[in-house]
Amino acid sequence: MNTYNKSLFGSVLACLLLTSCLGGRSLSTGGGGEVTGQRGSSFVEPTPYGMVQVKRGFLKTGLDSPDTLWGTVMPAKEISVDGFWMDQNEVTNSMYRQFVMWVRDSIIRERLADPSYGGDETYKITEDRYGNPVTPHLNWSKPIPRKPTEDEERAINSVYYTHPIDGTKMLDARQLNYRYEVFDYEKAALRKYRLNPAERNLNTDTPVNPDEQVMISKDTAYIDESGNIVRQTITRPLSSVYDFLNTYIVNVYPDTTCWVNDFPNAHNEVYMKLYFSSATYNDYPVVGVTWEQANAFCAWRTEYLLRGLGRDARYVQRYRLPTEIEWEYAARGKEGFPFPWGNSLEVKNEKGCYYANFKPDEGNYTQDGNLITSQVGIYGANSNGLFDMAGNVAEWTSTVYTEAGVSAMSDVNPELTYNAAVEDPYVLKRKSVRGGSWKDPISYIRSAWRTWEYQNQPRSFIGFRCVRSLATGNSRNK
Repeated sequence: MNTYNKSLFGSVLACLLLTSCLGGRSLSTGGGGEVTGQRGSSFVEPTPYGMVQVKRGFLKTGLDSPDTLWGTVMPAKEISVDGFWMDQNEVTNSMYRQFVMWVRDSIIRERLADPSYGGDETYKITEDRYGNPVTPHLNWSKPIPRKPTEDEERAINSVYYTHPIDGTKMLDARQLNYRYEVFDYEKAALRKYRLNPAERNLNTDTPVNPDEQVMISKDTAYIDESGNIVRQTITRPLSSVYDFLNTYIVNVYPDTTCWVNDFPNAHNEVYMKLYFSSATYNDYPVVGVTWEQANAFCAWRTEYLLRGLGRDARYVQRYRLPTEIEWEYAARGKEGFPFPWGNSLEVKNEKGCYYANFKPDEGNYTQDGNLITSQVGIYGANSNGLFDMAGNVAEWTSTVYTEAGVSAMSDVNPELTYNAAVEDPYVLKRKSVRGGSWKDPISYIRSAWRTWEYQNQPRSFIGFRCVRSLATGNSRNK
């Protein structure tokens, strides 16, 4: 299937290297005079669909005093955050289902081109319009046949199976694997990982050892003969730029059984069967997705966007999960309030309507008008124009969870990342989750409240939303 691969980081790398050569007046090579600078062509980034701009600013994160109800200490720190785009709503079932169906259709197209299923080579593009060979990739302009031949029907049906008990035709979720690659620009920028040994240490008193061997770790993955995803973190001597390219394979189908597993001795079978698949829940936040699946969605969303852009694609930043601090900064609104709606502990407005979807009392989940999740965007937005930043579903962030929190971070665009290897202790696979959910009391839906979940654990009360860093020049406050 098509992947978020070398073409993406290659185009971005080319952009970084060639920006000074794009547009503007050419420099004279033979004359002289005052230096006036070379000005490249400007790029004004359009507002991404479904996103709002959160402008750069200042945040005092955490709580001013310890939590009196739960006795929890929230680390506090004064930090500054750059601007970014953020999804106005949580990613919905409809949006995530588009991802799942794209993966399904990519598998079908691969098989339609496979000689074992008829071998229609027109489903693969192997050369450009000039007849020059290119890396083989899927031809998305060729539709999957509506009236398939016998071989084509075998290819299409190969991604389904029939339930042995009730005879229902269902997607074979085990096959829905998405492969993508991410180039680690930050690691590649570190001086200790320079390919040229002379650039690794600026101390001129230190002799350069041209034979110095630097070890580097990278993530890779493959599917074994039994169809299982095998993920590995390998360490080897640094030899080329490809050592910064990480490969991931993620099964993308949500774990719909989370509705049963999260609530023992409860009858939630209807949600398990219908919540993700039924159009009734199209505009409800997707749940049952792990942190790993949320990252895969961000990679696919980036790839999908780049397909529809022309030359300006080189300037576009990738979709990603927000950092823990970006999330809190956005949730507090322009005023820095402890709740998205303000300073007040009151959970209703003057008309008696609740500000968010959460658990108002000991067990009366329906008091706010919902039993479980609600449609996104039906409660009021905060001053940044963001909906459901408290309650509905808690949200994954990109940040690894530590008890120290922000006290261990920089005070400019802070972030703590750790790509846990398979063999790492499970405690190192905790990721920060923010916002509280439909099942949480008011204390848990404050903007400063910190909690965590394991990166491979799906929950019926955790979803996510995406962010994109602002392109150069767009983060200025006006």
